[in-house]
Amino acid sequence: MDGEFVEEKKEFSFEENLEELEKIVNKLETGEVPLDDAIEEFKKAMDLVKKCDEKLNSAHEAIAKIVNDDNSLENFDVE
Repeated sequence: MDGEFVEEKKEFSFEENLEELEKIVNKLETGEVPLDDAIEEFKKAMDLVKKCDEKLNSAHEAIAKIVNDDNSLENFDVE
């Protein structure tokens, strides 16, 4: 690749994303972040919220199914 640097994005766990989100919230709550920086931090926080939500939805879908005796999947409804 002619010496090009290709940045590889690491997929972080739910817990890592949540921890980073908490750090951003704590930083913004101090009120000592300049406006432009606060906007950038807010954008990062919203991206983290989206990633956490996607992971939670995926986990919910995975555990909301039951495997029947014939190995078929069936939705699990709690009544």
